[in-house]
Amino acid sequence: MDRIIVEAGAPLPAALRGAVIAIGNFDGIHRGHQQLLAEARSEAERRNTHWGLVTFEPHPRTFFRPAEPAFRLTPLPLKARLVGALGASFTAVLAFDARLAAMTPEDFVRQELSERLGVSHVVTGYDFHFGHGRKGTPETMRELGRQLGFGVTVIDQVTDDNGFAPFSSSAIRDSLRHGHVSEAARQLGYWWTVEGEVVQGDQRGRTIGFPTLNIVLPDGSEPFQGIYAVRVRDAAKPGAPHWRGAGYFGRRPTFASEKTFLEVYLMGFKGDLYGKTMLVEFIDMIRPDRRFDTIDDLVAQMNLDCAEAEKRLAAVETHDPLSAFPLAQAQKAGTL
Repeated sequence: MDRIIVEAGAPLPAALRGAVIAIGNFDGIHRGHQQLLAEARSEAERRNTHWGLVTFEPHPRTFFRPAEPAFRLTPLPLKARLVGALGASFTAVLAFDARLAAMTPEDFVRQELSERLGVSHVVTGYDFHFGHGRKGTPETMRELGRQLGFGVTVIDQVTDDNGFAPFSSSAIRDSLRHGHVSEAARQLGYWWTVEGEVVQGDQRGRTIGFPTLNIVLPDGSEPFQGIYAVRVRDAAKPGAPHWRGAGYFGRRPTFASEKTFLEVYLMGFKGDLYGKTMLVEFIDMIRPDRRFDTIDDLVAQMNLDCAEAEKRLAAVETHDPLSAFPLAQAQKAGTL
C-alpha cells in the first residue's frame, strides 16, 4: 500500500526511473481503469521494474472551467491510496496549467514522460488525447515511443459484465447524484469512498443523543442528499476495524442551514476523533433528506435510520456483492 506521491514538477526518484506508467485522469479508479492498471502491473513484472500512475492536477475540466467545481470521485490523496492498494509504487502528478495546455504532443511526451520521468513503457486508453488542442492520439504516443525508446500499450474500451455499456466516471457520478450507491459500486469494484478530516461542528447532535463526526468534503462533491449506511475507519491505521455508521449528506433542512454537510454517527463509539482523517464507505442509501416539524420527530426517525443502517451493513458483511474485486477486498481487510 505504497502511497508515494511525486508532486508536480518534481523529478521521479532515481530508484523509480525506468518504470512502466499508466497515464490519464483516472477519476474513480473504476473497473475499466483497473484493467488498464493491471496491464501496467503485468508489463512491469515482465520488465522486472516498478510501475505507477501519472495523472493531472487539477482535473483539466477545472482548469478550463474554474467557476464550476467538479464532482471528483477520487481526489488525489484517495486516488493514490487506491492505486497503491493495486500494487503501484507511486503516483506522479502533472500540473495541468497554461504551460501544459499549450504544449505540443511532441514536447509533452519528450519533456514530461521521457526526460522528467524516464519511462520505459506507457499504458494508456484508446481515447487518451494529449497536447495542445488534444491533438495527440494513442498512435502519436506509439510513434513518439518508437523515437524516444519506450514501449506503448493501448487498451481498448472496457465494457460491463454484459459486454454492452463501457465503464464510465460520468455514469458513476450520475448514479451517486441519484442515490444509486450499489450501481456506482458495481462499476467501481469497491464501495464509493470519501476521505476527509473530522472538524468541530455546532455539536447539535450531542444535544439530541446523536453525536456525529463532521467531515470536510472537497468542493464539488454532490452525492444524493439523504441518509446512508456507511462503514468508517481511521485512514492512518491500516488493518484497523471498521465502525458501522449512519451517514448524512445534506443541508439540515430541519435547522434551516445554508451549508452542505457530511455527518456520520458511529454505532457504539465514544471518543474524540477531531483532526483525524477518516475513510467513509457508502454502502447503501436509506432515505432522502427531509424536513421534520419537531426535534422529537427527527430523533424518532434517526433511531429508525440507525436500525436500518445496522441491518443493511450486517447483510453486506454476510454477503458482500463486491467480494470478487481486489479493491473491495482491500476495503474489507482495512488495508486500503
